[in-house]
Amino acid sequence: MNNNGKVYLVGAGPGNLAYLTIRGKQLLADAEVLIYDALIDPQLLDLVSPDCLKINVGKRGGQASTPQDRIDRLLVAYCLKGNQVVRLKSGDPLIFGRATPEINALQTAGCEFELVPGISSALAAPLFAGIPLTDKNLSSCFAVISGHQPEQLDWNALSKIDSLVVLMGGRSLKEIIRRLLANGRSHYEPIAIIRNCS
Repeated sequence: MNNNGKVYLVGAGPGNLAYLTIRGKQLLADAEVLIYDALIDPQLLDLVSPDCLKINVGKRGGQASTPQDRIDRLLVAYCLKGNQVVRLKSGDPLIFGRATPEINALQTAGCEFELVPGISSALAAPLFAGIPLTDKNLSSCFAVISGHQPEQLDWNALSKIDSLVVLMGGRSLKEIIRRLLANGRSHYEPIAIIRNCS
C-alpha cells in the first residue's frame, strides 16, 4: 500500500513558463516533492509551495547527470511515503523524455502515477519560426527523430518523408545532412536550425 502517494510525470512544455498546461500548473502548486530536469524554465520552481522538497536531477546533454536508476528510486521512495510527487520534464514526457524506465519502476513498486502531456519543442519550435510541418502544397506528413545516434536510423525511409524534425541534432548535424543527401534529398532543400525556441 502506498498511503495514497502518487507520481505525476508532467511535461513542462518547450521552455517558457507561458506554455505550461493548466493541469501542470495545478499539479506544481499541490506538489510535496518536485523532481525536475535541468532544461525546464527556472520560473516553474516559483509555482511550487515553499514547503515542497525540490530535487534537481540534471539531464542536460553532454554533462554529468543523475543516473536514471537513482531517479527511479527517488520517485518510488517518495511515492511510497505517501507524497504527491511531480516529475517535471521538459517538453512532453513521452517524446525523448526517458519516461519508460520511470513508469516501469513505478508499476513494479505498485505506485499510482499519471502522465500529463506537455507541448513538445518538436511541434512548438517550427510553429514559433513560422514553419508549417504540414501544408496542403508542401508537406503531407512529418516525422520526429533523435539526432543522438544517426547510424541507427533508416535514412532511406526518412529521406522520403516531406518534413523532418530532428531533436538534439546539433552535434550530429553534418552526419545527418550527409546521410539525407546520400539517400536522395536535394542539396537545395531548405532547412532551419532552431535553438531556445521559447
